[in-house]
Amino acid sequence: MKRLALTLMMVTAAPAALAQDLPVTPPPEEGFDLMEEGAKLLFRGLMTEMEPMLEGMGKALEEMEPALQDLLALVDDIRNYEAPRVLENGDILIPRRNGAPPLMAPPAAEGGEIEL
Repeated sequence: MKRLALTLMMVTAAPAALAQDLPVTPPPEEGFDLMEEGAKLLFRGLMTEMEPMLEGMGKALEEMEPALQDLLALVDDIRNYEAPRVLENGDILIPRRNGAPPLMAPPAAEGGEIEL
């Protein structure tokens, strides 16, 4: 009788011991939820790190706005120009395409001179 009880305990305990060693895999839905949550945390962290840099870029663009408006007044339609070329001396040349409509005269500076 003792042998039978001991044998039954060993037989019933073996699957439980084996089950403890096996890894538990979450259901597929839970795995996707965990991946989604991980991606959210990653993007939140990236945004937190990049926020000061983006604010700095916004301030720089605000400061550059008057100069950019002056530049845009000199350039009409970007399709009227060829691709930029860098000369040997480091100058950048952006030639106007042949057949482009004539360019309107740029606004004169206060002294009557054109500032480039």
